[in-house]
Amino acid sequence: MALIDENWLLTPKGDPRGYIQPQEFRELWFHTGTICNLSCPFCLEGSKPGDTRLDRISLQDAKPWIEEAAALGVEQFSFTGGEPFVVKDIVAILEYAARFRPCLVLTNATDPLLNRIAHVRRLSEAVHPISFRISIDYPDRERHDEGRGRGSFRKALKGMKALQDLGFRISLARQMVKGEDAEEVESRYRTLLAAHGLAPDVRIVSFPDFHVPGSIVDVPYITEDCMTRYQTEKSRATFMCAFSKMVIKIEGRMRVYACTLVDDDPDYDLGGSLKESLGVRVMLKHHRCYSCFAFGSSCSEA
Repeated sequence: MALIDENWLLTPKGDPRGYIQPQEFRELWFHTGTICNLSCPFCLEGSKPGDTRLDRISLQDAKPWIEEAAALGVEQFSFTGGEPFVVKDIVAILEYAARFRPCLVLTNATDPLLNRIAHVRRLSEAVHPISFRISIDYPDRERHDEGRGRGSFRKALKGMKALQDLGFRISLARQMVKGEDAEEVESRYRTLLAAHGLAPDVRIVSFPDFHVPGSIVDVPYITEDCMTRYQTEKSRATFMCAFSKMVIKIEGRMRVYACTLVDDDPDYDLGGSLKESLGVRVMLKHHRCYSCFAFGSSCSEA
């Protein structure tokens, strides 16, 4: 971790900063790299074709972390990007991880997945189940394709159906809009899913705008008082940094970060092994921490 300073421990107003003290270690995330086949202007990772902010991982990179996590009693492995299916070794990585624990993969389910569906098919025979969460930002094609590119909506639904037909459990990630009628939006998604032969009970996970990496976003500071006045012991335990970690590869080195949302801030680098990272207190300094505080945002399905 970077040298601890007052900015880490105190808000700019001088108040003790809110924090999460990690408890049980249940989930390990792997960032497969910021390379992606799409260039979405809102991407919280800033991913795009050829992007190298975070390096893509290999099977040899992932193996020791999978083994260490399993030995520490982790319950699930989860994978995000970028687009994981752009990574050459992703199917082999998933096969290896699923020998030990169930896995979740976040994907846009477009060309990289569709082009490898024959290889993905063999993952249905893994020792532990592998599930997929597909990004469909809005329940209408024009709005989705405006951000992800023409044809992305149709391809994502096609990929989603292909995964369902292979027997995988699927879920859906969508974007929240300020002032939306959440029930009406979900109803539109249910109609969309039914029209494409998808299960009516697909889990839908909603996310606010996390902003692109390095953004300076004006949000309220989270203090120790906030975390006891507005949060309970039970609700604090649902913050991702209470039960999960993420491994990234940056400048050729594998590092542990506090969660999936803070890899653009080196203050959240918790070290070079899982064991040394587990007890490190996580200060809620990043602007995306406010999304967890205010909206209950979580990338996890654990």
